[in-house]
Amino acid sequence: MRVPRAADAAPAQRHPAANRPFRGSAGLAVLVAATALLAACGSSSASSSGSGSTLSNSGSSGSVVAVATATVSGSSEQVLTNSSGYTLYYLTNDSASNVTCTGSCAQTWPPLLLSSGQPSSSSPLPDVLTTVSGGNGRQVEYDGHPLYHYSKDTGPDQSNGEGVDGVWFVATPSMTASSSSSSAASAPYGY
Repeated sequence: MRVPRAADAAPAQRHPAANRPFRGSAGLAVLVAATALLAACGSSSASSSGSGSTLSNSGSSGSVVAVATATVSGSSEQVLTNSSGYTLYYLTNDSASNVTCTGSCAQTWPPLLLSSGQPSSSSPLPDVLTTVSGGNGRQVEYDGHPLYHYSKDTGPDQSNGEGVDGVWFVATPSMTASSSSSSAASAPYGY
């Protein structure tokens, strides 16, 4: 009596691709793309809405406002910044319940937005951070002033928007009455 050997058994059905060697560049490209996709799904970052610049002005957690030193009209001053160090501004035409810089104005003056939660500061502030819902979304306010960036500030610690059209001013921890009561100039919103 003969005992069947493995070689005598019918060969197992295999997929035709199983006999082909791994194709390095194509397989590697698929592996890299899948890894990148998985990594992107696991992370999140703040993004700019409005100018498309590097301004970080949207988020849902962490401190959205900081205090830094910047040169404002030739003097070194404490100013409010976003978490990336970009100077924040306010518009005298706005109020705690009425945001007037929207649409094309918000392209030049991107608002500081917060998608959820309450705004916070990395340093203690003498006044209150809140949000107001308006034409830009949930915009962060300080002491009743909606906050913005200036698209012509190309890096942290700049204050190129100070005094634009007599209605835009750097936001400071202690807002001054003289800045907020300035009269409007002929060209509204600085754009």
